[in-house]
Amino acid sequence: MPRSRFTLQALMRERPRPHRVRTHPHAWWLAVATVCFGAFMGQLDASIVTLTYSSLASDFGASLASVEWVSLAYLLTLVALLVPMGRLSDAHGRKLMYLYGFVVFTAASVVCGLAPALGVLVGFRVLQAVGAALMQANSVALVATSAPPERIRSALGVQAAAQALGLALGPTVGGALVSTLGWRWVFGVNVPIGLIALVAGHYLLPRTRAHHPATGFDWAGLGLLAVATTSALLGVSAASGLPVPGWGVAVLFVVAGAAGWAFVVRQRRAAAPLLDLALLRVRAVSAGLVGALCGYLVLFGPLVLVPLVLTGGGTSELVAGLVLTALPGGFALGATAADRLLPSALSDRQRCLLGALVCVGALTALLVVPMTARSLPVVLVVLGLGLGTFTPANNALIMGAIPLGSSGTGGGLVNMARGLGTALGVALVTLALHVAPPTGTGLNGARWAVLMLLAAAMISVAAAALGPGTSRSATGRSSSNQGQS
Repeated sequence: MPRSRFTLQALMRERPRPHRVRTHPHAWWLAVATVCFGAFMGQLDASIVTLTYSSLASDFGASLASVEWVSLAYLLTLVALLVPMGRLSDAHGRKLMYLYGFVVFTAASVVCGLAPALGVLVGFRVLQAVGAALMQANSVALVATSAPPERIRSALGVQAAAQALGLALGPTVGGALVSTLGWRWVFGVNVPIGLIALVAGHYLLPRTRAHHPATGFDWAGLGLLAVATTSALLGVSAASGLPVPGWGVAVLFVVAGAAGWAFVVRQRRAAAPLLDLALLRVRAVSAGLVGALCGYLVLFGPLVLVPLVLTGGGTSELVAGLVLTALPGGFALGATAADRLLPSALSDRQRCLLGALVCVGALTALLVVPMTARSLPVVLVVLGLGLGTFTPANNALIMGAIPLGSSGTGGGLVNMARGLGTALGVALVTLALHVAPPTGTGLNGARWAVLMLLAAAMISVAAAALGPGTSRSATGRSSSNQGQS
């Protein structure tokens, strides 16, 4: 066998965990903890970047609508690649693709910090998103296939708490770095975390037990999905201040609608569709994905809104970051404590409904309380508690309704919904602030943004009400954790 072929096969082969790890009674917790590295790093990066907007606009002489593409380019690439990366992982191994995701993400973080221009930074963020897609398409699937069936919701809660911890530290760390060392150091924090995660993943993650060989790849479907999502968000961004004429904005939305319709038609006819539309006919999956999208829209909207409103009123980036920490802090508390404090008789659907209603109440309060560093933390904590209660139960409902062999695809769907929600949170808040520019303390534009977030929370309530009463997480998964190496 040629040496190059042997090397390629070695690079594409999942390695087993050491026997001592595999036979440890808490081996599944070690796997979940390792997945938390990726969850933490991904959300740390997402929240920390929002603190750089003002500095990037100043350093590169760019508008807010241009700077937001540091986030949107990343999110669009992520959304386009999550499902195909999930399918690739189902075929070749989730552990393998997850670890390669860390390699790409960490290397891209280094070059992002060295970018000499805004356009170059946006390009490197696209590369970073490729690595993030490899990680995120597998994170939920690795948790769902590692944990015992009766502990899946708890495990997903721990993963959600790791995400929340990344979100919580992001504003504080980002604010401190931007106000002292500069925005370039914001990307450097990913490097040590990525290196630690690579070592942990090699030794602690199980190999993929159930493979689902790919029979082809729908490149046309991927292109149509990318065109639809990019055109839609470009349209929103153009309406938010990019130098695009009105007719150009209209064309972008028409292209988005046409590409979206063509994508659905393509998926019905393709021999190896990018997205199995049959999964979306399952009520738990379709309603759950709508809820996941709206939940992350509600989560990320304030991460953009609060720093812009506070710094626009003269508050420092560090103080704005500390205030913003209240939201993911509440999320972490809700994700970890809800499973213990709420009655065990509550179904996943009921937990979703409760969490979404708490979000509605918090956002309603946000419409009337002053948006100042003193009054915001309490409301943001309550909003985070609602989202922390909602998200693990929502994810458990979705993954419990998806066949084991398609866990990677299902995880990709969940994370695609999250990515779309995140992108919409960034874009719609920017649009609201542009249409109704903040004056003084930024109340007018901010209130419009909160109204958009409130509408999304109400949709989450409706999605939870339409979902099934119980999760089928134990169905077909009782043996999913046996014999994994």
